[in-house]
Order: sequence, then structure tokens, then C-alpha cells
Amino acid sequence: MTESSTSESRSLAGESSEETIQRVLSGYELGRKLRQMRLRKKLGLVELGRHTGLSASMLSQLENGKLIPTLPTLARIAMVFDTGLDHFFSTNPENRSFHLVRASERIRFPEKPELRSPGYFFESLAFSATNKGLQGFWADFPPREEFSLPHTHEGQELIYIVEGGLTVRHSGEEFRMEAGDSAYFDATEVHSYRGAMPDGAKAIVATTAANPPL
Repeated sequence: MTESSTSESRSLAGESSEETIQRVLSGYELGRKLRQMRLRKKLGLVELGRHTGLSASMLSQLENGKLIPTLPTLARIAMVFDTGLDHFFSTNPENRSFHLVRASERIRFPEKPELRSPGYFFESLAFSATNKGLQGFWADFPPREEFSLPHTHEGQELIYIVEGGLTVRHSGEEFRMEAGDSAYFDATEVHSYRGAMPDGAKAIVATTAANPPL
């Protein structure tokens, strides 16, 4: 799966690219982690600024979530505290086993942003979680004559049809699915989809691949 352009993101989700970045990064609480590290070392903003080459004003805005830190900025801070960048992007210990994604927070993306008639649209169901053992998606398959682009990816895939009908092509064979049906298959084999009912199909898709390619 690939991300859509800024204009697509804005029209689909009602927010700009910068707003999307701000919303996603807020889940990592970068400012809180920075403040905790600074206080643990008993450093003031001015002192930390001398070590990092960043102004005390900028550091204060970073801690308060008023600025989005760049990777070079985080790298300079991480070096001062002798830690890795993964510290900032790891989940909080108290929340690492539970991640809630509101329906209003999800963004709808097409199969490929350049396609005029995508074979499916998808929304990530757990974008805020890291180190996931599986990827989950809400998928919408519009009715169409042609199958989506054939593809493969690592791992296994599970599809559960919530509404409508879907035809799945896997390893050259076609399988018709309707509401309530589910399929589990080896995703390293070539597969594609086609919305088979007048209203297409809506489904929940899970894959064990590290990268989510539906």
C-alpha cells in the first residue's frame, strides 16, 4: 500500500499533510519524553541548549508540543542523552499493550494514488501501534469489471467480508465471497481482488506482513 498525495489526504480526511503528521506524532508524546529525559539529568533548558546547539525557546516549544521536531533535531538531542532515536518512537510502557484508534482518526487511501479507478480503498486500523505482529485494515472494494493490480507480499492474509460480495483471484484461481465468508491464504502467491456485487464489498483484512500491502 502507498500513501496518497497531500491534496488527496486533505480531501479524504479534511486535514493537511502537516496536520496529519502532527496528529500521528502526538501519539508518541515526544515532548513529554524530552522533558522527562532533561529533568532526569537535572538540566535546564538553557544548559541543554548549549549541549545541543538548539535555543532554549525551541526546546521549550518542543517539550510543549508546539513544534514538530525533525529527525536531525531528535538525533542531536538523543546524542546528548546517550540514547537512540527508538526511545522517542517506542510506545509508552503503560500503553504498549493497548492502542485505540477512533474512526474519525483514520485516513482513507486508494490502492495506488495514480490510478483513476482503484480496485480498493483502505484504512489502517492500528496505525498508532508499533512492532505489530499483524496489520489490520478496513477495506472498501468498489464494483468493477477488472481485478485490482496483482501483487504479492510476505506472510499470510485473512479477509472477512462484512458487506457485499468480493471475488479473490489467488494463484490463477478465482474465489467468490459474500457477507460472512472469510478466506485465509499464503500472500507470497500472486493475488488480486474485484468487487463483485452492485455495491462492491466492504471487508476487514489482516496480514502478517511487516509492511502493509493488502
